[in-house]
Amino acid sequence: MGQAELLGLTMTTTGTSTDFEVDRHESPAARVQHLLHGNPVLGPLAVLIVAIIAFSLVNTRFFAAANLSLVLAQVTVIAVLALGQTLVILTAGIDLAAGAIAVFSSILMANFCTKAGMPGVPALILGFACGTAMGALNGFLVTRIKLPPFIVTLGTLTIFFSLNAVVSESETVRGADMPSLMTWTGTTIPIGGFRLTYGSIIMLALFAYFFYALKSTAWGRHVYATGDDIEAARLAGIRTNRVLFSVYTTAGLLYAVGGWILIGRLASASPNVGVDYNLDSITAVVLGGTSLFGGRGGVLGTLIGALIVGVFRNGLQLGGVEVVWQGFAIGLLVLVAVSLDQWIRKVKA
Repeated sequence: MGQAELLGLTMTTTGTSTDFEVDRHESPAARVQHLLHGNPVLGPLAVLIVAIIAFSLVNTRFFAAANLSLVLAQVTVIAVLALGQTLVILTAGIDLAAGAIAVFSSILMANFCTKAGMPGVPALILGFACGTAMGALNGFLVTRIKLPPFIVTLGTLTIFFSLNAVVSESETVRGADMPSLMTWTGTTIPIGGFRLTYGSIIMLALFAYFFYALKSTAWGRHVYATGDDIEAARLAGIRTNRVLFSVYTTAGLLYAVGGWILIGRLASASPNVGVDYNLDSITAVVLGGTSLFGGRGGVLGTLIGALIVGVFRNGLQLGGVEVVWQGFAIGLLVLVAVSLDQWIRKVKA
């Protein structure tokens, strides 16, 4: 579909000139459909802005610098996991093991320090390597054994959580027992009344890098092509198995980074967290406008999606809404987002 068609224009040629006229037969809904198909970030951005305005009007404390600092700190781990999840979903896959890899990596880092007596840097590097290896295992099973991503990551989710319990002996490692590097991501920097954590800075830097990588590198174009139509990508000479393996491996590394940030956030490494992170990471991706069918979306939308989750939960909590109903509201948002994605995909069809 040409650019003129996406904008709802009809091209007519007269002599040497080309004129564009608005297709007056196209309904307003169809124009919105075309607009969102070409700019998937607009929908999530509108939802985020409306949510911030609404919660600010309902409760004046919402827009306070201290509360906004809390929202950003709360979504940092989810956002980093959702970044890895975005890469996988862009290739028409899904990763149910994101939270398990993050938590297991954090437990390994903590135990490398407390039980093996390692300094912070080697423990951190080994933790990242283990997370990368877990992602590579998922990639190997998907690309070489040809198992569906859902089945692969459902299986490794169970395996990693079980290993997590074995390695940790179901005990929490306190931040005070680890080198300061392990909890450094939870340290805050005062900026006026706003307090920014180093973990949030790392998160924003990662999003900036992958925004560039997906938009401006051959690897990024291959990721989109693989997710859009894997057979067409193969015919075009793209080594799709290599692309998929690199995506799952990179996602594993990002989950391990999320595990490091999680240690700083909690000031501990606990085997009893992370169960909800799988769903939260997928929720952020879906709310951010990335299609579950692959090939459309991006990391900017995912960052906005993670902020939507954080804003809704924080705003509802300030309003005295029970946790159960907070989950209900987020679930409704996901259903609306998936339905909207189906509607937008009809443009492509």
